[in-house]
Amino acid sequence: MPQPASSQAHQAQLLRRLFDAAIASAQPAVCIPPHLPDPATLGSGRLIVIGAGKASAAMARAVEQHWRGPKSQLGGLVVTRYGYAVPCEHIEIVEAAHPVPDAAGLAAAERLLALVQGLTADDFVLCLISGGGSSLLPLPLPGLTLDHKQAVNRALLKSGATISEMNCVRRHLSAIKGGRLAAACHPARVLTLLLSDVPGDNPIDIASGPTVPDPTTCDDALAIVRRYGIELPDAVREVLESGRGESLKPGDERLARIETRMIATPQMALEAAAALAREAGYTPYILGDALEGEARDVGKVLAGIALQVAQRGQPVAAPCVLLSGGETTVTVRGQGRGGRNVECLLSLGITLASHPRIHALAGDTDGVDGQEEIAGAIFTPHTLTRAWAMGVKPLDRLAENDGHGFFEALGDAVVTGPTLTNVNDFRAILIDAQG
Repeated sequence: MPQPASSQAHQAQLLRRLFDAAIASAQPAVCIPPHLPDPATLGSGRLIVIGAGKASAAMARAVEQHWRGPKSQLGGLVVTRYGYAVPCEHIEIVEAAHPVPDAAGLAAAERLLALVQGLTADDFVLCLISGGGSSLLPLPLPGLTLDHKQAVNRALLKSGATISEMNCVRRHLSAIKGGRLAAACHPARVLTLLLSDVPGDNPIDIASGPTVPDPTTCDDALAIVRRYGIELPDAVREVLESGRGESLKPGDERLARIETRMIATPQMALEAAAALAREAGYTPYILGDALEGEARDVGKVLAGIALQVAQRGQPVAAPCVLLSGGETTVTVRGQGRGGRNVECLLSLGITLASHPRIHALAGDTDGVDGQEEIAGAIFTPHTLTRAWAMGVKPLDRLAENDGHGFFEALGDAVVTGPTLTNVNDFRAILIDAQG
């Protein structure tokens, strides 16, 4: 039996509250303070704050607000996405483009690398890294240009490669990633605070690992290029085939004084949402924090699990909420704008076939799904019926990779604006008990 409109609105509101709780748990103001260095350990050395990512400006502000030493010790530079800057007094904030890098990012990366030249063993570098840093620090190796980096980034984004695979290629074309930034800081101490936006929380995949050793090789990068049939400019191919792009490896003496801490992760965000779901009377089940694959395929699988719960009470009973994170991929073949969360959600909704007791939300915790200033969307039991009544065909939109157009037409897009954090994708499937 269909649920009344008031109940539908309640479920949609709860889904949005779960999403907001996940985002709130990863705010830098919450995560940064426990990990700041003790001012007493700095001695006469300098504290240089650097960083990159969608959350890096908010992380820098949290450092300024909670630093217990003299403010005169603070200084540095971080790079964030356009629209994600926040006011800071002592740390300079620079904005640049994401996901395709631009000249502003190139200039900022050059300045950031220059900032850490000539440090001493008494100096302390606090590096603030979050998702998006790969595109925001597009400093190419000698012989490569920004145009090369942009072309490779566009090809990777359309290829269907995982984020780990994309970052492997990026690391081997960069003058700053793959541990090179930490090497430039030597012999200073380096503490990197990470907000993870990647499945598995591997530090080398967060902003392509500018301050951590990289066990992958140029040959690994070439294998990824071949796997996805990516066309490379001749200069880029030469860097990989010659081995000139080799990154810093574990055991490199220049990385002996680095420390890396994970301060916010997708799992932490899912647990925050689970706590709120429990308070609302829904038993939460976290299916995984690192789900990957083609977004439409993941959507079908999640729908199958939800239907089994709703119809069979297996493997768990309703009322419940199924939570998951990770980073799916979209291989764009149609004329749509992509967006992995909306594509996953549209595929899930089509498979659910308007089941009356299942609602769902999928969104990116940074507020940007793909290249759109839209976090994601909400799917209800009435979504398909409303779309058909408007002449919007779900299967056609899915075939065109046009999830954004589909949910915008219905007014069901989730728009958060810049969230100032980034712990990857968030999905919640709410399943009510049989009435």
